Amino acid sequence: MLMTTIRHEPHQADAMMGTDAAALYRLLTWLSPAFPVGSFSYSSGIEWAVETGDIGDPESLRDWLAAMLTDGSGFCDGVFLSQAHRAVAAADHAALRDVAELASAYVPSRERQLETAAQGRAFIEAARAAWNCADLDPVLARCDGAIVYPVAVGLVSAAHAIPLDPTLHAFLHAVVSNWISAGSRLVPLGQTDSQRVLALLEPAVAATAERARLAGLDELGSATFRADLASMRHETQYTRLFRS
Repeated sequence: MLMTTIRHEPHQADAMMGTDAAALYRLLTWLSPAFPVGSFSYSSGIEWAVETGDIGDPESLRDWLAAMLTDGSGFCDGVFLSQAHRAVAAADHAALRDVAELASAYVPSRERQLETAAQGRAFIEAARAAWNCADLDPVLARCDGAIVYPVAVGLVSAAHAIPLDPTLHAFLHAVVSNWISAGSRLVPLGQTDSQRVLALLEPAVAATAERARLAGLDELGSATFRADLASMRHETQYTRLFRS
């Protein structure tokens, strides 16, 4: 009879213990589609793009989302998340207020303002209810006005001492996944095609996360006029499934 002995390397067994495991657990929870921020209610203007024929198949959805991610709201939100995270980590309350105010003013339409402000508020409320920490309440007290979604994620993750890089990458993955979910219901697309679009956007998510991590507020900017127009036109669209 042969006996097989399985040996576990100590460094491998301990690799995801302690703070690393807690950080991963919280990111997976906070940026899961099941986390109660109401993301399923919003399409970020994709509904109008489908209605007008700009999006009608996996390829056009991928192209639209790649532009939104790399040259539009995806990149800008990544910058705001990064700057909020750094401000909290450095206890720079003036910088945090400036970032929060600028991020709130940067959205191009009323519906997008509703979307990001409502999700930011819901994210903070749910995180505080289940994962409150000593550093979070004092940070929130320093912010005046609405805290939009990317700032909320950066703020909460920094208060929990979760590193910026995985937070930023997980956030952009969640944003793109929600866009694809909206597109799959509107076009409609099958589950396999939706996963193919997500897979094709993987390099763009990684590259945008790196750009946003390195960018300052002076480098903010977008070049997605059609997507911005979609978010405005959606306000008067005759039939709607989504709130944006």
